Amino acid sequence: MPDGPRSGCPINAAIEVVGDRWSLLVLRDVMFGDRRHFRQLQSQSEEGIASNILADRLRTLTEAGLLTRDSAGRGQRATYSLTEAAIQLVPVLVALGSWGLRHRPTTPELRVRAELLEAGGPALWEEFMAELRERHLGVPRPDGDGPTATERLAAAYAEAVARA
Repeated sequence: MPDGPRSGCPINAAIEVVGDRWSLLVLRDVMFGDRRHFRQLQSQSEEGIASNILADRLRTLTEAGLLTRDSAGRGQRATYSLTEAAIQLVPVLVALGSWGLRHRPTTPELRVRAELLEAGGPALWEEFMAELRERHLGVPRPDGDGPTATERLAAAYAEAVARA
């Protein structure tokens, strides 16, 4: 968006960056699936994103300052990392997931993480965001007791898959 958003409305400005059909799903897969390489994002996409669409969204999200792309050498895979701006979208994704739980058809294994994040509230979101900051930005997170937010989300998903 070289000329800026169409209006000064903050909702419009946000939607112009993440309001297309795929951008939030790409960010979801980087955040919650730790898929940080092009082939992982494409091959493990539940929704079946096409390679040309994925390449475009990765470029757009990088230009918008939501992802960074390391400079991979010849023959190496580029790694995408979340920026602080993208990490701060966690509560937005939780709110979208909560809305989807109530108003859209979902499957038990794919809804379990949204249920856990909704039930955990802001404390769980902050813990998860701290883990993302550590993984993507190199910011040490405070030590905690018990399993991490990522481990709890993964365990809930694995349990739901095993039941299905």
